[in-house]
Amino acid sequence: MEQIISYFETIPSSHRSLILVGGITFFWILEGIMPLFGTPYKKWRHSVPNFFLTMTTIIVNFPLAFLLLKTSDWAVENQFGIINWLPAMPLWLYVLLGVMLLDLIGAYAAHWVEHKVKPLWMVHLVHHSDHHVDTTTANRHHPLESLIRYAFTLAGVLIVGAPIGVIMLYQSLSVVFSQFNHANIRLPKKVDNAISWFVVSPDMHKVHHHYQLPYTDSNYGNIFAIWDRMFGTYMTMDVKDIVYGVDTFPDEKENSSIAGLLKQPFHKYRRPTTEPRKVISKGNV
Repeated sequence: MEQIISYFETIPSSHRSLILVGGITFFWILEGIMPLFGTPYKKWRHSVPNFFLTMTTIIVNFPLAFLLLKTSDWAVENQFGIINWLPAMPLWLYVLLGVMLLDLIGAYAAHWVEHKVKPLWMVHLVHHSDHHVDTTTANRHHPLESLIRYAFTLAGVLIVGAPIGVIMLYQSLSVVFSQFNHANIRLPKKVDNAISWFVVSPDMHKVHHHYQLPYTDSNYGNIFAIWDRMFGTYMTMDVKDIVYGVDTFPDEKENSSIAGLLKQPFHKYRRPTTEPRKVISKGNV
């Protein structure tokens, strides 16, 4: 564990890029081998706006990275933050708690707030308006959302008091798990159900991308599944009934346009519709 944290304390930018590109490449190939939805779509054309928004996310976050480092250094030096106030513990537990708490604040809480605050939802719906969710959807975020997510991550670093090695480990895991649970892959149902007790599985997160409430407002987690179960936002749904997109912005052509996506947050808010919650059999849970 010491070697892992030491590596992430000084992880080169090239290695972080390799994690991003390598993850997309791996899950892209896996989607061709074991797709969840086999309906053909123009995958390369679909990926263009998603890759564009991935690049804007990198551009927004890169110059702000020093704030994470400065905040982390201050917290560690002054022994500020939750994990610095707890009794001494094994390093593995210290790291696990740090990553889990960063995931709670930087991912789950940020995601929940984006769904509950209307102006933030208008920014976040760029992510939801994808009609063919796959691994490239993971980083389909409007530049404004990149700033919102960054603010939550920065707050998480301060509240948790995480050292930079734990932060870089968390961010690397966050990238890979997001690519994993957005990927258009079909795992054996028993495997997907089993891992969804611990981490966010593909089927679990796909429910969140259903086009109507109440499913859109569920399964907010990114790495750990515990937060949705703990806070009552966990939902199940038979994946064959999932329809991707957002009911209030159904124009697939506009939702596939870079210009259209950049303008999306500035549209007038549209009230969503709600469909009855589907009850699935115990055999499918």
